[in-house]
Amino acid sequence: MSGAAVTPELERESLEAHEPLFHVVLLDDDAHTYDYVIEMLQKLFFFSFQQALDHASEVDEKGRTIIMTVELPMAEFARDQIIAYGPDYRMENSKGSMSAIIEPAT
Repeated sequence: MSGAAVTPELERESLEAHEPLFHVVLLDDDAHTYDYVIEMLQKLFFFSFQQALDHASEVDEKGRTIIMTVELPMAEFARDQIIAYGPDYRMENSKGSMSAIIEPAT
């Protein structure tokens, strides 16, 4: 036999496996409570309470936390969901959503 044929499905899976990945990074601020972060992460990304609490603690302590690492379209969607979530009704000085950025995963 001279070489194995590659099916279109296997070729697509191979290409998808090499797509670059991106971190979705939630940034800290002083206008959102732990409860807001936990609620947002549970509603938007279906995180467990403990996962959401861990991210809330990390963003508070380190100023940032990586929410997920995914391909660019999903990273953009996740970032946009965070940015569109809205203000924290628990805080008078909360005028909008938290900030999130996308950065290449290396």
